[in-house]
Amino acid sequence: MKAGANERVYKMSFARVYPHYIAKAEKKGRTKEEVDEIIFWLTGYNENDLKRILEDKTNFEDFYNNAPRFNPNASLITGVICGYRVENIEEPLMQKLRYLDKLIDELAKGKPMEKILRK
Repeated sequence: MKAGANERVYKMSFARVYPHYIAKAEKKGRTKEEVDEIIFWLTGYNENDLKRILEDKTNFEDFYNNAPRFNPNASLITGVICGYRVENIEEPLMQKLRYLDKLIDELAKGKPMEKILRK
């Protein structure tokens, strides 16, 4: 991805994309709670944090840079999302963003939560 395109994504509010994550999951019979569980596992945020992030329209850059505890097992997330292998994305912030995309994709494809959460 070009740097300019990345910057546009980083400045986008998480609240703008969050409903799409939920819709993608629910369309395939999964739940908002499962989407939230994935977000909490990946970032270390909790329910109150997420509520504040959505209300404040926190952008993706701040969402990831201020994550309380980015999961060390995130490096176990592999595969292709949006035409890119997540494990080969060199830009750290974009990689974190694509990790979440990949996990939501796995949820929508019916993978069990213990596999999604790399347990």
